[in-house]
Amino acid sequence: MDANGIKEIAIKLGADLCGIAPVKRFDNAPDGFRPVDIYAECQSILVFAKRLPTTSLFASSCVPYSHVNDLITREVDSLTLQISLKLEDIGINNVLIPSDDPYEHWESEKMYGRAILSLRHAGMLAGLGKLGQSTLLINDRYGNMIQIGATLLNVELAGDSLADYEVCPDGCDLCLDSCPQAALNGETVNQLLCRPFSNFITPKGYNLKKCNLCRSICPSALGIEG
Repeated sequence: MDANGIKEIAIKLGADLCGIAPVKRFDNAPDGFRPVDIYAECQSILVFAKRLPTTSLFASSCVPYSHVNDLITREVDSLTLQISLKLEDIGINNVLIPSDDPYEHWESEKMYGRAILSLRHAGMLAGLGKLGQSTLLINDRYGNMIQIGATLLNVELAGDSLADYEVCPDGCDLCLDSCPQAALNGETVNQLLCRPFSNFITPKGYNLKKCNLCRSICPSALGIEG
């Protein structure tokens, strides 16, 4: 099966976006966090995404946004499993990647965690969008309101073209200037500053996402006006 046939499987199963990145595009990824470090036979990466309901981003309470994030993470993980099983049925070996947790790398003194594969970068390398100064992947149609999934394939496939549109307007530093923790520098996020402010656990034990300003304030949050 060719690249288009494999992407069609993902779309039919529920993906809103889908692209393929040849494994060579990850050569500059950090040691230990390349697709071949996870699955030695990997030759291509199938990357896909589902869109999030957008209005929850602007709710006065953080509960709807937190709930949407929990739901979409589980939905993308479920989609990843369905895609993985379907690919196995047609003889394509693959290793699925979690859409969020779990991961192994954790530096407690910096509150710094790193997933086994950066899905934001995988999405960029598969043509699904470009990284904004917020470090979020931004798609021309759905903006930054997407949740990404991926599976590593043991077949060599043609890669999709990289996105050629601009996601940050000229001179725009809204996300950098508005971050209440000054945790953004345009290239990365200082997790030690970001985590305690953006996530908190209620007395009842619920984990809520208290801050999403870098996402909501972005002029491209809901897509790129053409």
